Amino acid sequence: MTTDTKSAEQEPRERKVIYRNPGSAPVYGLGFLGALVYYIGNATTFWLGVLGFFKAVIWPAMLVYELLKYLNM
Repeated sequence: MTTDTKSAEQEPRERKVIYRNPGSAPVYGLGFLGALVYYIGNATTFWLGVLGFFKAVIWPAMLVYELLKYLNM
């Protein structure tokens, strides 16, 4: 009687990364650029420009927050 040692040993599997639905990335990118131009264009000091950069990064969160506040949720 022989035992099959290969069945007990499993070869490590390679992970396959699948990217799905990257269609929203260009929309966010254009929104980021638009918000960046708006906030930095209206900044009167350097630090307001820095604050404008950070606001441009998180504008979707601010948009959703204001929408939920408007809908009383």
